[in-house]
Amino acid sequence: MNSSGNNIQSLILDMDGVLWRGNQQIGNLIEVFETISSLGLSFVFATNNSTLSVEQYVVKLEQFGVQINPEQVINSSLATGYFLLSKYPGGGTVYCVGEEGLKRTLSDFGYDHSNYDPLAVVVGLDRNLTYQQLADATLHIRSGVSFIATNPDNTLPTPRGMEPGAGSIIAALVAATGIEPHIIGKPFLGLYELALERLPSFPENTLVIGDRLETDIVGAQRLGCRTGMVLSGVTNKIMAEKWLPPIDYIADDLKSLLGQLKSE
Repeated sequence: MNSSGNNIQSLILDMDGVLWRGNQQIGNLIEVFETISSLGLSFVFATNNSTLSVEQYVVKLEQFGVQINPEQVINSSLATGYFLLSKYPGGGTVYCVGEEGLKRTLSDFGYDHSNYDPLAVVVGLDRNLTYQQLADATLHIRSGVSFIATNPDNTLPTPRGMEPGAGSIIAALVAATGIEPHIIGKPFLGLYELALERLPSFPENTLVIGDRLETDIVGAQRLGCRTGMVLSGVTNKIMAEKWLPPIDYIADDLKSLLGQLKSE
């Protein structure tokens, strides 16, 4: 049971910019999750990043000394798989602009990558993107094939700074086709609804912690969750404090935000 007086019982945690930048952890994640445990909070992860499969995220957390259940990881690849299942039951082929984690996840749902007569073009972050991929995706979309995007994040926090995200690739395809995609990830509610179902938790007892206003915070506020902003990713303090409706908690990093919860 949560030991503080804020009625928060569960956390939905973003990953990039909250737990790590690239492969560099932010703070000591073993200590961070020991604190979460000491507060009696349940948690799941909800990330827009489609580059890793759920299993790969489990391994990445293990490398930082954090043991979790695969059911605690929800990413935009997984949500895209569920969406494809609802729209094209029975599986098929999709033209996938994305990394191995996205392709593997969609394949697990029955949607294999193919350039021949795909049901949809699915676009996520691809750090090995080629012009030919953009050209093939453009031709499919312009011919009437469904255009689905895993997430709208324009940038990705890395140890070097902000690098292009999935939204940058999507923007190129929108420019080439004049067609807007159906976007799966945050700020749209699919990831958060799945997270609440898996916790399980009510929005008013759930704190969403992220680093990006237009996805993490917008989505959380739309659903009625409490909000926490860390300044270790893409958002600075001035941006966070100006945000309306106001964010419930603003802290330099996840450890500091948990310290605020602990003091209540």
